[in-house]
Amino acid sequence: MSRFHLIAPSGYCINQQAALLGIQRLTEAGHQVSNTAVVGRRDQRFAGTETERLADVNGLAALTAPDTIVMPVRGGYGASRLLEQINWQALAKRQQQDPLLICGHSDFTAIQCGLLAQGNVITFSGPMLAANFGAPTLNTFTEAHFWKALRNAQYTVEWQSNGPACHAEGMLWGGNLAMLISLIGTPWMPKIDNGILVLEDINEHPFRIERMLLQLFDAGILNRQSAIVLGSFSGSAPNDYDAGYDLNSVCAFICERLSVPLVTGLDFGHEQRTVTLALGAHAVLDNTPDGAQLTLSGHPFLKS
Repeated sequence: MSRFHLIAPSGYCINQQAALLGIQRLTEAGHQVSNTAVVGRRDQRFAGTETERLADVNGLAALTAPDTIVMPVRGGYGASRLLEQINWQALAKRQQQDPLLICGHSDFTAIQCGLLAQGNVITFSGPMLAANFGAPTLNTFTEAHFWKALRNAQYTVEWQSNGPACHAEGMLWGGNLAMLISLIGTPWMPKIDNGILVLEDINEHPFRIERMLLQLFDAGILNRQSAIVLGSFSGSAPNDYDAGYDLNSVCAFICERLSVPLVTGLDFGHEQRTVTLALGAHAVLDNTPDGAQLTLSGHPFLKS
């Protein structure tokens, strides 16, 4: 069984019952769960003071137990406040030895991008404690894909996709679209050429998604990639004013400008059904009329 070490670098976990259920599920499955005190910690809208939340992240450099899975309680907002004070070099050095398996998404994307940009540290974009492991019903697809990613030196994700037939290889990177946009022009934005950029978001109207994609395009980031993969965009339904303008319209508009393939339909993001992706790993993407395959390798994985 595995060791889970909880951190809370972002928002206060308003759904305490979900977090406690997540801990219960992991414990009943035979896993050890440490640092559970962070679940109830609160300072205004945040999961503790800046000092407490920063200590969660910087303290990872001192963890010595092998095969430890680090997991945020939830996302929200707050990680951006910590970026200047995170000891990136210490964390990178820690990961060069016996790497922690760090998994999260949403607001945590900021820290994941910083780790990749500052120390070439691979992390996993996948489920978190409260929203996923603490859901009323634990999604079997999500659970299976989580362990598939963390227990195998190489694994493949398959889905029914839309987009042109293509073959692309490169470093997989990305995560939450809004968080990536917030990092442009900062030291925490990875500078990756010929990568495979995967994007998702929640509660963003289609025009806001388009505006953010245009910012990535105008910054020269999109066309420097080998391919772009879109995951789920929960809560992005258009309204009456849009008169047919929806996510398909956004994709069509962006694709007119792209010189690289854009593939959609991946179960990845804020939905209960989500894959786990190794950000910073080597990726091979094949999209055919029969569907897409994304094979990842070179990431840390559980040895026991």
